[in-house]
Amino acid sequence: MKKIIKTIAAAASLTVASAAFSGAAWAGEVLDRVLSSKTLTLAVGPDWGPISHLDEKHELVGYDVDISREIAKFLGVEAKFVTPGWDIMTAGKWQGRWDIAMGQMVPTKPRAEIFDFPAVYIWGPNVAVVHKNSKATKPADLEGKVVGTSGGTSADAYANHNLVPAWQGASPVEYQFKPGQIKAYQSTNIAFDDLRLGDGVRLDGVLTDDTLARDAIKAGYPMKILEPALFSAPGAIAILKGDKEFDDKIAAAIKELKDNGTLSKLSIKWYGVDYTNAQ
Repeated sequence: MKKIIKTIAAAASLTVASAAFSGAAWAGEVLDRVLSSKTLTLAVGPDWGPISHLDEKHELVGYDVDISREIAKFLGVEAKFVTPGWDIMTAGKWQGRWDIAMGQMVPTKPRAEIFDFPAVYIWGPNVAVVHKNSKATKPADLEGKVVGTSGGTSADAYANHNLVPAWQGASPVEYQFKPGQIKAYQSTNIAFDDLRLGDGVRLDGVLTDDTLARDAIKAGYPMKILEPALFSAPGAIAILKGDKEFDDKIAAAIKELKDNGTLSKLSIKWYGVDYTNAQ
């Protein structure tokens, strides 16, 4: 009987040890893969203006691209980029195709159920943009109007009145208007293309990140930004839940970039303004 008890106890101990080991292995799975392959794969956008875009040489450049390379450098690996759609990135079904989602994802309550957000690396306002010939002078003038958004973004959530902040110190969102119709586009640039056709032709306005709006206006789009801003939110690095070691490493990388001034320098390089401090 004692022998049976000892055997059961030994088996139980082995099970616990195995579970602990497998848990530790799972917890460090992404970090282990990145370090062993010497490659950090990051998802970015090919047409997101100063955030990330393809230049005349068909190479990815932008604030997020530079930050990505700095993170890879901190880890001692090479940065590799992929360009899935934003809807695919935010769905969370990555299946090992990339390790990090850039794109300045706003931490919301629904997203926090899928992702961990190791670090915030930019802050900025979201705004309402209208055609330059529009009579609208403030966001409230878009009450009952047709607005465009990039599907799955925080601006899209704002338009639908379901934006629930999940970042530290966040206040409840105050909605300045309720659209009559919301058109969700695959990207903000496509929405801008519809808005540029004329006031009310296809859209009365577009809700988007302030930096994207200013970049489009600088490029010649006949649009204007309405004041005040809709809301201000942080842009964070997103990783899938379950790898604390990887989370800690990314957080340490961004902390170093902030402490040594690199974040601020890169923000000024791409935006002309330091957007790295909480607003």
